[in-house]
Amino acid sequence: MREITLIARRRVLRSVATAFALAPLALSKVSLAMAAANALLSPADPAAKAVKYVEDAKHAQGASAGSRCANCALYQGAGASAQGPCQIFPGKDVLAAG
Repeated sequence: MREITLIARRRVLRSVATAFALAPLALSKVSLAMAAANALLSPADPAAKAVKYVEDAKHAQGASAGSRCANCALYQGAGASAQGPCQIFPGKDVLAAG
């Protein structure tokens, strides 16, 4: 009986350790799902105007060739996504081509 109790305890401890190890992964999935629900930033927004944000970088005045939101370190969208969050505009998504 004592050996069965030890095995059961080990299983519980292993399960708890696995749950703690996988918790950050689960939380990151939840935060990504929540980030997908952000509203798209309007170029008319005062914060967007302050940094001269436009929806298509080809139409931006003074931007260097190839500059776009997807190339910026502050852009947090997925690699091939059309839009994603930006650290400059919390709670808003920007277009990758912006």
